[in-house]
Amino acid sequence: MSKVLVTGGMGFIGSHTVDSLIADGYDVVVLDNMERQVHQGKKPDYLNKKAKYILGDIRFQKDWLKALKGVEFVIHLAASVGVGQSYWEARKYTGVNIVGTATLFELLTREDALRKQIRRIVVASSKSLYGEGAYRCKEHGLRYPQQRTVEQLRSHDWEVKCGVCGGPTEAAPVPEEKPPQNLNPYALSKYATELLTLDYSFALGIPAVEFRYFNVYGPRQSLSNPYTGVLAIFLSRLKNGNRPVVFEDGKQLRDFIYVGDVARTNVTALEKGEGVYNLGTGRPASLLELISMINNEIGTSIQPEVPGEFRPGDNRHDFADTTRLLRDFSPRRFTGLSEGVRQLTEWSARQKSVDRFAAAETLRKKYIPAR
Repeated sequence: MSKVLVTGGMGFIGSHTVDSLIADGYDVVVLDNMERQVHQGKKPDYLNKKAKYILGDIRFQKDWLKALKGVEFVIHLAASVGVGQSYWEARKYTGVNIVGTATLFELLTREDALRKQIRRIVVASSKSLYGEGAYRCKEHGLRYPQQRTVEQLRSHDWEVKCGVCGGPTEAAPVPEEKPPQNLNPYALSKYATELLTLDYSFALGIPAVEFRYFNVYGPRQSLSNPYTGVLAIFLSRLKNGNRPVVFEDGKQLRDFIYVGDVARTNVTALEKGEGVYNLGTGRPASLLELISMINNEIGTSIQPEVPGEFRPGDNRHDFADTTRLLRDFSPRRFTGLSEGVRQLTEWSARQKSVDRFAAAETLRKKYIPAR
């Protein structure tokens, strides 16, 4: 029975990945620091009892050494997550995401026996590194525009223009070849995680897969963490009778992928693929559509608040080009958004949800004001 280490395996994506691994017959060990912001100091009740759990920090070699005993595969998911918070906690984000990953590879470089036992590494990257998405101009074809200017956004002109002619564009799927823009510290830290993995994979001869996750959602997503995914934030607001706050005009397109699909793909990557892949569905939905869908599922009719503000680090549209993913990991059947939202809301009915969005916004505006 092959042994797999899952870092961050107590968390949202990690715990589903652990379940999928154990269902497939793998022996699983988890390294997790039980981040208080996510778990509020309590061990989750959904943890799979067949896995071994080690409380530790990926920034410390001693914890990696303890967790890597007898391990053949590593699925490295542990990270500090959230765009806004990364601005005022940049040292934490770079420390956990970059230094934590570098610590693993430095250890494998120095420990010859350890390096030889590792057969493959799977790493969580993020679509955030792209910055703006991909767009098509009728005259100039596929374009990768720069970040919208403050002047444009202040005039509430939200849509992206062609960088050549200044004309209108239409959102297009984002391919892996799009140059990264890294519009916030979180994105930069995930890109560094990805590059470290690619560099050391080549240098050490260990095959590696780097998944650029799009917007992952589903059961076990924290409903009390204001820096989690937007779907869970909206759900928490609605469950507490509060209006979801939408920046710009709410027509931004995002690619939402169900956590079970992500977990299964993480496990498949132990046997398939190599290099960088988008992990999304390729099927976009707007934020306003998403709020309407959640309202319908939980029986509310709370309209969103659209103050017309924008935030540094936000992009307009993005959704995955899945060509490379489907080529190397086919067949893939993605859970439809309506079905995934139904499963999330059914699970959420049994969960406590503390709406901390307003407090998080107060903190954000203290450091990074909306403009």
